[in-house]
Amino acid sequence: MKYLDEYRDPKLAEQLSRQIHKITTRPWVIMEVCGGQTHAIVKFGIETFLPKKIELVHGPGCPVCVTPLEMIDRALAVAAQKNVIFCSFGDMLRVPGSKTDLLSVKARGSDVRIVYSPLDAVKIAVENPDKEIVFFAVGFETTAPANAMAVYQAKQQGIRNFSLLVSHVLVPPAMEAILSSKTNRVQGFLAAGHVCTVMGYTEYPPIAAKYKAPIVVTGFEPLDILQGIAMCVQQLEEGRHEVENQYARCVNQEGNRHAQELISKIFCVIPRKWRGIGEIPHSGLGLSPEFKDYDAEIKFKVGDLNTQESPHCISGLVLQGVKKPYECPAFGLKCTPEHPLGATMVSSEGACAAYYRYKRESLCMR
Repeated sequence: MKYLDEYRDPKLAEQLSRQIHKITTRPWVIMEVCGGQTHAIVKFGIETFLPKKIELVHGPGCPVCVTPLEMIDRALAVAAQKNVIFCSFGDMLRVPGSKTDLLSVKARGSDVRIVYSPLDAVKIAVENPDKEIVFFAVGFETTAPANAMAVYQAKQQGIRNFSLLVSHVLVPPAMEAILSSKTNRVQGFLAAGHVCTVMGYTEYPPIAAKYKAPIVVTGFEPLDILQGIAMCVQQLEEGRHEVENQYARCVNQEGNRHAQELISKIFCVIPRKWRGIGEIPHSGLGLSPEFKDYDAEIKFKVGDLNTQESPHCISGLVLQGVKKPYECPAFGLKCTPEHPLGATMVSSEGACAAYYRYKRESLCMR
C-alpha cells in the first residue's frame, strides 16, 4: 500500500540496521516515549535489527496506562449515577479501577457510551437536555485540542449539561522526571511524533542540554523508528545532546499554533498524578477557572476519591523504563488482557499488552 509500505521496506530496514551496527561502539539505553512506538517495536521485531549493545526501554507514553487509579474510580462513580450519560473512547472501558471497570458498570445498567470524538458527546448533550453528559478527557497533548474545542463549543452554545472529567498529561515534564530519577537508566529519547505535531519541540532543547540526553522526534513506522535510533546513537557516540527531527514530514519546530492557543484558552497547567509513577509537577492540564462549570470533578464532587495500586503490579517500573513486562511475576499468569491488574496490560498501547500479544511464546520458551 503506497505511503505505508514505503516505511516498511525490508531492504531499507537492513540498510539502517547495518548503519546502526557500524556506528555503535558502546552500550546505550534509549527510551521510546510513545506506546504506539512500543507496539511497533515489539510487533515488527525491531530489536532484532539492533546490536546487542543497544537496549530499548519503554516509556510512559500510553495515555490509558498513566491515567491514575483514582481517576478511574472517579469515572466509575460518575458513570454509576442515574442521570448521567458517560462518554468515553473505547480503550478506557476495560481499564481496571480499584474494584471494577467502566464496561462492568455499563453491564449493570449505567448509560456508558463509546464515542469517537468529544464533539459527539456535545451533540449527545444537545439531544438529551434532561441528562448530564460527561466525557472522559484523557490523553497527552494530542487529544487536548479536540477536548478544548468541545468545552469551547458548549460554552458558545450555552450547553449547561455537558462536562469533562479531565486527566490530561504533558510529555516534557515526564521525560524530565525520568531523567532526574535516582533509578534512571535512560541515555537518549525517541520523542513522540504526534505530540510534537501539535506542540512542536521548542520545550525539548533545555531538557537535552540539562541532562545531556539526545532527543530525536520520531514517527511510528519501522523505518521511522530505526532511523530515529540511528540518529540517537550517532549523537550518543559523538557526545552530542541535541534535539533532532526524524519526523519532518509531519512535525515542525513550532507545532500547530492554533491548537496551542485553543489549549491555553481552555486549560491551565497543573500538577498531575501518573499511574504507577506518582505526582509530577506541571505535568497536567486542568480546566481553567473560567470553565469550572464544565469540570465534572467539581460538578459531581468526586475530587476527593483516592485509592491504592495493586501490590502485584509493577506497571510503574515498566513505564519508567526500569523493568520490562516479563520481569513482573504476575505477567501472563495473574495479569492477562482478559484479567488485567494494570492498565499497561489492557491498553492497546500498553507495553505489557504488546509483550503478551507478540512475545509471549518466545518468553515462555526461555
